Amino acid sequence: MASSCDLIAGSRANNEKIPAFAGKTEVKENKMTQITASMVKELREQSGAGMMDAKKALQEVDGDMEKAIDYLRTKGVAKAEKKSSRTAAEGLVAIVTNGTTGSVVEVNSETDFVARNAEFQEFVTNVAKKSLDINNIQELLDVDYEGKPVKDVLTSKIATIGEHMGIRRAEKVSVSDGVVSGYVHNAVAPNLGKIGVLVGLESTGDKGALEALGKQIAMHVAAAFPQCLDAASADQAALERERNIIRETALAEGKPADIVEKMLDGRMKKYLKDICLMDQIFVIDGETSIADLVKNAEKDAGAPVALTSYARVQLGEGIEKEVEDFAAEVNKVANG
Repeated sequence: MASSCDLIAGSRANNEKIPAFAGKTEVKENKMTQITASMVKELREQSGAGMMDAKKALQEVDGDMEKAIDYLRTKGVAKAEKKSSRTAAEGLVAIVTNGTTGSVVEVNSETDFVARNAEFQEFVTNVAKKSLDINNIQELLDVDYEGKPVKDVLTSKIATIGEHMGIRRAEKVSVSDGVVSGYVHNAVAPNLGKIGVLVGLESTGDKGALEALGKQIAMHVAAAFPQCLDAASADQAALERERNIIRETALAEGKPADIVEKMLDGRMKKYLKDICLMDQIFVIDGETSIADLVKNAEKDAGAPVALTSYARVQLGEGIEKEVEDFAAEVNKVANG
């Protein structure tokens, strides 16, 4: 590219009039700062923002690092990604039902204190409502939330509230005719708590009777923690592992092999009664199986009733939360 001097010289040689803006344009271009990878890296380390967000911020402010941090803060991006390395095992589980469909969502935070924050509770409730119309977590993260994708609103909440948060799970239960009932255990607000359960009852019967039955079964599911609906829906690989454990344990105790094989069926039936919802004993009366409970309810409902599906989500389930004593925490802070 020619310099300003070259342009002036060329114009004089051709007796051409020099445009008043020519020199100014070249000076502006020469002063533009090149955004390097090291600059992006430095901004990411200071702000916790993502690579593309950091690069865009630097471009917007012509490479000024302090202005770039301010830019990211105004966009709610700074510090959000840096918090993502921290364990979020607290938070809330929310349920929402709409007649024949229900959804249960887990949104995590780092501390239980945030779970009691009104802004966080409102966000979790609204996300649960959005989940009624989606099929998976990615769809939920991309769905519109007051003009922005849910994932962008989540990033802003992280920056505002000051803790790492994440939308971890969303499960739906639907029936073609009947009701989907819900129950929240350890509720801190309507439909928000530590355990969320949905139960789907397929029936043309009285909706009030079905709702009452569904609520009772949902309370049972929260307490009894079934692993499957019935034997047919049980994980066959898990059943085979359990069978092998029973066999090896009995053999190790010195029982004859032929006796062990005979006892296996009985032990497996007992195991299935423990893990299958339909075979479990109703926790409220301690004697009726869930299958019989549903059957007995048909009289009040005025029609056949089928328990077709359920969902149980417990806050923080499966998350390994780092445990650190106070002295270690103080030492970490003191040593940077």
